[in-house]
Amino acid sequence: MNLNHLSIFQAVALSGSISGGAQRLHISQSAVSKQLGEFEGTLGLTLFDRLPRGVRATEAGRLLLGYANRLFAIEAEAERALGDLKQLARGRIAIGASRTIGAYLLPPLLAEFRRRHPDVGLSLRVENTQAIEAKLVAGEIDIGFAEGVVGSELDYKLFAQDDLVLIAAPTHPLVARAPIPVAALADHALLMHEEGSGTRAVTEGVLRARKLDIRPAMTLASSEALKQTVATGVGVAFLSSLAIRTEVAAGILSVVPVKGLRIQRPLYRVQLRNAWPSPALEAFTQLLEEH
Repeated sequence: MNLNHLSIFQAVALSGSISGGAQRLHISQSAVSKQLGEFEGTLGLTLFDRLPRGVRATEAGRLLLGYANRLFAIEAEAERALGDLKQLARGRIAIGASRTIGAYLLPPLLAEFRRRHPDVGLSLRVENTQAIEAKLVAGEIDIGFAEGVVGSELDYKLFAQDDLVLIAAPTHPLVARAPIPVAALADHALLMHEEGSGTRAVTEGVLRARKLDIRPAMTLASSEALKQTVATGVGVAFLSSLAIRTEVAAGILSVVPVKGLRIQRPLYRVQLRNAWPSPALEAFTQLLEEH
């Protein structure tokens, strides 16, 4: 069914005359008559009785008008929705972030975005780097934040740097000896995140480069669990300097300097390569660049 023909039919039906339909559509009366005749010929049905003054819809015309009204109402609704999306009056952004970024870097940015665009929905999933990358590829999230290895399907943009520091309970023997040599780590229990964690991958890579192949004495699935366990004095761990500021200030944890060792990792904004960003996502990435 030709939608141009259908719109001409609707205009004539609503105005009650061919001349009225032409005025509605801002085209000539002869063009309306011609297009309407072609439409009736294609359908094999007469849609209007031609009267001395105007037209009157036949049974087929009345039936078709109901569908035409619904169809063009949906079209108008779609145009309004797309307009709202473009003007950020609606929309959603699904975000995935690794633990450090999701817990310590993104919350102020999410709050600022919400203040600027209150009609755009935001959702945040906090997972490890491998899970974030997999969800981007699967289309389950729109943007990710991770410490990862660049992959062919993903576009990585550096947006911040983070230091990993060695932490221990204030009463741990390494604190009194600080700064310590790297080799001293081999004599103490090292706690780590699970496999797939960006923090663990960076830490293991740096230690391996220093000829230290240390297996974790304990594997814990969150930074909070690592901090709480380290605070008991059972071991030490490398964590983001962003994640331990409150505990260090409160005297619950201590940072142990390691001679000649600085672990700095890049934090990436990650998106699917060549994916079309929605207006809401473009506004969010612009906010990131501002900060």
